[in-house]
Amino acid sequence: MGISVSDYLVFRLQKLGVNEFFGLPGDYNFNILKSIENNPKTKWIGCTNELNAGYAADGYARIRGVGAIVTTYGVGELSAMNAVAGSMSESVPVVKITGLPDSKFIKSNALIHHNLNTPNYKAFINAYSNVVETAVFLTKDNAKEEIDKALNVLIKEKKPVYIAIPMDVCNLIIDDNFKKIEQKSDKNNLNLALKETLKIINNAKQPFVLADVMVKRFNATKELHRFLTKSNYPVATLLMGKDLIDNDEFLNYLGTYVGKFGNPKAYDNINNSDCPIFIGTVISDINTQGFDLKFNPNDYINIQGNYCIVKNTIYKNVLMKDFLYELSKKITKKDYKKIEYDYIYKKIDKKEKVNMEYFYSKLQDFIQEGDSLVVETGIVNLALAKLKIKKNVSVNNQVLWGSIGWATGATLGISMALKNARTILVTGEGSHQLSAVEISTIMRNNLKPIIFVINNDGYTIERILCDNPKDKYNEIAKWNYSKLPLVFGENVYSACIETCNELDEVFEIIKKEQKDKMCYIELKFDMFDLPELAKKAIAGSKFEKYSL
Repeated sequence: MGISVSDYLVFRLQKLGVNEFFGLPGDYNFNILKSIENNPKTKWIGCTNELNAGYAADGYARIRGVGAIVTTYGVGELSAMNAVAGSMSESVPVVKITGLPDSKFIKSNALIHHNLNTPNYKAFINAYSNVVETAVFLTKDNAKEEIDKALNVLIKEKKPVYIAIPMDVCNLIIDDNFKKIEQKSDKNNLNLALKETLKIINNAKQPFVLADVMVKRFNATKELHRFLTKSNYPVATLLMGKDLIDNDEFLNYLGTYVGKFGNPKAYDNINNSDCPIFIGTVISDINTQGFDLKFNPNDYINIQGNYCIVKNTIYKNVLMKDFLYELSKKITKKDYKKIEYDYIYKKIDKKEKVNMEYFYSKLQDFIQEGDSLVVETGIVNLALAKLKIKKNVSVNNQVLWGSIGWATGATLGISMALKNARTILVTGEGSHQLSAVEISTIMRNNLKPIIFVINNDGYTIERILCDNPKDKYNEIAKWNYSKLPLVFGENVYSACIETCNELDEVFEIIKKEQKDKMCYIELKFDMFDLPELAKKAIAGSKFEKYSL
């Protein structure tokens, strides 16, 4: 059967799990938007700007496995580039679709709107090629082949791809037979890697697992849990993989690894292990709190999405799911005593003024099974380390790319992907100002997230990093945040909190109101009120005298 190019792309993305497409309209992408609207299983979500649309697609993809953003040529796609680069950095499968002028204008190099004054119709795909896994430019001769190629790369690598479609190419008729490449491990490499891994494990006295976010990206959470159950090995997670393990499900779970700045049980156990097993780890500065890992490289086992490294040898085309499944069948369960750890928020006595520690201890109790938590970069992300996570709670953060404003836009996408579950956003007011206007899109689509905006008078994370914490460039405009959502609509419960008693009351109100409306809470903290991890990280610095 025949199908138009844009209908084919929308249909294939819908089959991969994309029911909502984010972006902004522009005259070069109207044909694509019509294909989205004409498909009974897909919906167009118009956003306020392309950057936020990219953040929304990123959040959506973290839940659904794939997300999509559509923009117009030039002005629209460049606005979205930062968001797509973040998806690339954190291995989030987003399809960036750009509508281009008609092929005749491209062929003649015509100077038409949204163009540089010396036209170069490959300039922006060339720019995008640096921040996606593959970028394709569709023509009447290659449209189907290039779409199939891009989507197969998306599926295999779990990273964003870029597809440019000229207006006239959208309407070309192609066949609708999609040739999906089945992912399989190289059996020889898989067996060799298993053999070497078992040699190390069987000779080890203290194996230890450090698990992280790539387990989620490559859909191997089930296989990880099976491996941990079969082995009984102690395990910790990094910040990016905070939600991989339910605190109460595995007896030897030791919480979040934060280097020397806290959680000594995890720190001592992994750094004294004679067999560290890294599964899906992202070894970056913030994720490991300064690369504070000590182990013998010859005993290092590193299991990633589609390859693994054992004793400094890389085994390509070995899928994480297959490797963990086969390894689970061959290991012997270790008999360990339960390792107690207490790196979680505990109930604390009330003070008059609300503070970080009290808020997060209450939030920890408030979060329910099945919730989705969205955490902004900066100070808020550091506070996440001690949070005890319940079963089936999704935690979403952006530790590596760290683009402030991401979390508000991502909350739109995550709320859209999880319409029947609670989405909770915790953001700082500095980050929130970059993308707060997307609250209007959230309300317009009748979504009901719970939003906590921490107002501590400026860019606190930057105050920590600079020489003088009170430098004026870390100050921001002072908004009445609790009144902001009322500009966008009436179906909202909002409040401004300054005391512990007020916070207690608000949590009770939210439990009643959230089913019917969005909840938006401003929390007024002192400028130098920091989570424990941040306090330890700045010990001895210029900032310490201001904050402690």
